[in-house]
Amino acid sequence: MLSFYDSTPGCSRRNFLTVGGFAGLSLPALLAAKAQGAAERRALATDKSVILLFQHGGPSQIEMYDPKMDQPSNNRSVTGCVQTAVPGLQFGGTFSKIAALADRLAIVRSYQTEGGNHDIKPVVSPHTLGANLGSLYSRVVGPLTSVGMPTNCAVCPSSVDPQGMPIRDRFGNLLATGGLGVSYAPFVPGAGGNMQQNMRLNLDRSRLDDRRALLGQLDRIRRSLDSSGAMASVDRFHEQALDVILGGVANAFDLSKEDARLVGKYDTSHLDRPNSWAYKNNRAQYTANARSLGKLLLLARRLCEAGCGFVLVHTEFVWDMHADVNNLPVGQGMNWVGTPFDHAVSTFIEDTEARGLSDKILLVATGEMGRTPRINNNGGRDHWGKSTPLLLHGGGMTHGQVIGQSSRDGGEPAGNPLTQRHLVGTIMNTLFNVSEVRLAQGIPTDVMRVITENPQLPGLAV
Repeated sequence: MLSFYDSTPGCSRRNFLTVGGFAGLSLPALLAAKAQGAAERRALATDKSVILLFQHGGPSQIEMYDPKMDQPSNNRSVTGCVQTAVPGLQFGGTFSKIAALADRLAIVRSYQTEGGNHDIKPVVSPHTLGANLGSLYSRVVGPLTSVGMPTNCAVCPSSVDPQGMPIRDRFGNLLATGGLGVSYAPFVPGAGGNMQQNMRLNLDRSRLDDRRALLGQLDRIRRSLDSSGAMASVDRFHEQALDVILGGVANAFDLSKEDARLVGKYDTSHLDRPNSWAYKNNRAQYTANARSLGKLLLLARRLCEAGCGFVLVHTEFVWDMHADVNNLPVGQGMNWVGTPFDHAVSTFIEDTEARGLSDKILLVATGEMGRTPRINNNGGRDHWGKSTPLLLHGGGMTHGQVIGQSSRDGGEPAGNPLTQRHLVGTIMNTLFNVSEVRLAQGIPTDVMRVITENPQLPGLAV
């Protein structure tokens, strides 16, 4: 969520020159960096984007895409099942909307994250050099596009709701850049800090939509800089920075620019259950997820349309379904958490396909682990690293398929497991022209290896 700032009655030259500064740098400096070697970097990247919807907490593979209805009651899906658009393929009973679109999806039943601990390994792990996946992308193509759009973003409830929860680092830093440098960190709209403050313009509420008033303030800023002689020291990148802040880039972060009917269609806030006893001690997290998930996927789509290459969508830690003092049993958990997911993801799929974007945007949805095949005594499922649900849509891949199979009880792959390396390889091959990257100069060796040496998920080669 971007806004604008003008220090009235005058404009501080320092604020102007650092307009849009993020990760300790100024937007003009980043634009200058982007201009240097831009043509070479463009050849390394495809025209595709990746949205990673992180299901933090560990979603149950059985209640999602592998219901095992022929197994005993303490094993099979407690939400029942629903027939999908693919003959013979069933999903968990919560996912009726996604099931109707299964012929457009790839579901992986032999994927595992190789660890049953709460962490952030689908996003940041040794496989990614300890950096956010999007930071690897930015390290190659630069932190900004030629028009000033961040190439790497992370969105969270506060990105669409001023009262929403920010990204927290309870289980690891989702914004980590490893050894790549802070300039490649994801931009988090709505996160506060210098960038947010420098992109805020104080106008009366009644005048926010008055473009003439906005342009008048900008003219005043420019006149003030001209009269003080400051404009003489402002190079073309500072000029471009101001244009970026006031142009189409900012609009990409503003959901009010979207058709209100579509915003309403994405909205999942009606699926919140604020008065339920079942929220237990984590009710704020369940509420944040339900109220923001749909709009976050809409925002992610808008950012990709505007040129962002990688977007992390993170609502909060809500998929932990132990059935203990903090967390829901799996049946209620899928109702409270799975229902907004079903609504938001199905709306995103329908929207991107209607817009002709399904070949341009790859949606990946997964968690840091899965859940035990057997229900515990409290009606929950516990930590499990041997099987993790994984959904993919778009990116120009072949869909309407199930990749791999699980064991009879759904606890592990029936054959050779697919791992995080396969997911990283698929994402990198979506974002990059890998053959060009292999020949490129100036890319650190370890970054080159992540991009070029990880295998892809079988059947999804791009």
